Amino acid sequence: MATAAAGAPGRARRGAPMYSKELTSKKRDEFEDILEERRLSSDLRYAMKCYTPVIYKGLSPCKPSAIKSAVLHSEQVQYVIKQLAKEMGESPDIIQEEATEILDEMGHRMQLGAVRFFAFTLSKIFKQLFQRVCVNEEGMQRLQHAIQEHPVVLLPSHRSYVDFLMLSYLLYTYDLALPVIAAGIDFLGMKIVGELLRRAGAFFMRRSFGGNRLYWAVFAEYVKTMLRSGYAPIEFFLEGTRSRTAKTLTPKFGLLSIVMEPFFKREVFDTYLVPISISYERILEESLYAYELLGVPKPKESTSGLLKARRILSDNFGTIHIYVGQPVSLRTLASGRINRCPYNLVPRHLPQKPSEDIQEFVSDVAYKMELLQIENMVLSPWVLVAAVLLQNLPAVEFELLIEKTLWLKGLTQTFGGFIEWPDNLCAKKAVLSGLTLHSNIAGLVDGHVVLNDKGVEDGAVGEIVFRHALAVLMCATYRNQLLNVFVRPALVAVALQMAPSFRKEEVYSCFNFLRDVFSNEFIFFPGISLKDFEEGCFLLTKCDAIQTSQQEIYPTDKGSGTVSFLSAMFRPFVEGYQLIFRYLSKEMKEAFTEKQFIPGVRNFVFQLLEKGSTQCYEALSSDMQKNALSALVQLGAVKKKKMPSGFTYNVNQEAVSKILDMFDARIPVQKPVAARL
Repeated sequence: MATAAAGAPGRARRGAPMYSKELTSKKRDEFEDILEERRLSSDLRYAMKCYTPVIYKGLSPCKPSAIKSAVLHSEQVQYVIKQLAKEMGESPDIIQEEATEILDEMGHRMQLGAVRFFAFTLSKIFKQLFQRVCVNEEGMQRLQHAIQEHPVVLLPSHRSYVDFLMLSYLLYTYDLALPVIAAGIDFLGMKIVGELLRRAGAFFMRRSFGGNRLYWAVFAEYVKTMLRSGYAPIEFFLEGTRSRTAKTLTPKFGLLSIVMEPFFKREVFDTYLVPISISYERILEESLYAYELLGVPKPKESTSGLLKARRILSDNFGTIHIYVGQPVSLRTLASGRINRCPYNLVPRHLPQKPSEDIQEFVSDVAYKMELLQIENMVLSPWVLVAAVLLQNLPAVEFELLIEKTLWLKGLTQTFGGFIEWPDNLCAKKAVLSGLTLHSNIAGLVDGHVVLNDKGVEDGAVGEIVFRHALAVLMCATYRNQLLNVFVRPALVAVALQMAPSFRKEEVYSCFNFLRDVFSNEFIFFPGISLKDFEEGCFLLTKCDAIQTSQQEIYPTDKGSGTVSFLSAMFRPFVEGYQLIFRYLSKEMKEAFTEKQFIPGVRNFVFQLLEKGSTQCYEALSSDMQKNALSALVQLGAVKKKKMPSGFTYNVNQEAVSKILDMFDARIPVQKPVAARL
């Protein structure tokens, strides 16, 4: 599926594309601050309120123990137990015992007492941390309606550990059935807290199942049983893990294919998928993420770590916006595209490998959901400030920063970005407010705004580079939120500078090449490269940055500033990839693992920064390094091989050098197969 996702020429997808972005500005729902009422009334009364959520078709809630029993005695699990017993020469009772242990480790034990404890505690914590928690009420009403009609799957974006706590808190506030949440097994390492999360609806999954057929069978059946019973929405993160960069991560398909299966097998009439966008004005883990990206190991989840983190309660993290999207009917998405008849030809309990059509459909749905999340992400003024500041380092004059921020606000709105400007503040106050909230990242010094890289003047050169890189990566986290809105027009702008002429087909060839290379950095719907190119051109034409004729695309005099700004915004990715590719083409002659590659490329970039040979601090990010390696695997320039100890990689030096030459515009980009323009 990876090559299809990269937009590489693959099998033509059937029917019209599932995802089509509206290019005209649409009316968005109004927001309500749910903390306003919490500040005015008793938290204890809120936690102990009469809680009688409306659930699917008026069913009475199913006890966690009844779900476990149904899973253990299901035909699917019993079939796998018998198969394994036969293959291993074991008694089925021993394997049944193992299945019971897996379920005990995995299963939630939702209890109202724990839910009320969280309602009380989180009220106190959220009022301390956040100024406002804003929710689109119309979205909550749509969700309430959906929960009563069909099984519901909640698909939130994932930027912070706060995400799943906040969603449960939100559903409790609106008297909706609390979700059962897929959580990483790491949380079980947190004494007391892990058990509390289990009692508040978390069920725990191992990070990888390997080839453990019993674990997979029990886990899949557990999720499907909860979905079929419909007594609670199921919640999981398509991205699989928190994004350390605030860019949406490419989706994982495993859980999504599990929740779709009951529909394919006609066990439910329909399933609603609900994309949810959670936007943070300031992310709690921002500095932790920057350290992680620079190679400082992530601290293990532990109760003591949580208690040490109490000091953040004295900090201000601004506003959170939660946009609950329109529920999407799986039945509607599958209509005319998926033939469910093959499922009727095999007994339901027999494990079936999904057909190529089904795998492609699951991939398309995953990308569609992530693009819907992106559409409804709320951007704060600080996001604009961060984008301008990173293009004007080491310092930008305060008045110029205000002027450029206002200009960028207009451009973002033209491109369909969802900006929430606080209380219609004037630009100066909005920028100052952002600088106050993010004083750990940037500050105002002698009429100029500078990055706050404390201690950079003194210390060894390596320490200076590290501290500056920390500040750049933290600032980039906020700029990255804009990239989702700008990626298509910006890649057209970069392609205009790369292409040997303004001929449309040559610009499109460069665009297509960039889209393929950056397919792990940004979310592109599979197989619609030409449509993305047309969208980029449309938006640039809309802001008078380019003009197009039948054969040519060229920048206008008026639009040269816009094209330059967009190119500069994406320069860290272009330069970062160039550095990483250069390292691979020169240094990596032998097979290597990711664990060897990451520190190797980091040292290579670090030395260049120390010498002053590059200013691309973002190339130190392990996220960018892994994405660049994946891109080369997808483009066939690096071979990835599965070994007993993990994966190894082999570089095709010639192929990497060729890609590097295309990047440096030393040789023309090869034309895509079907560039009908």
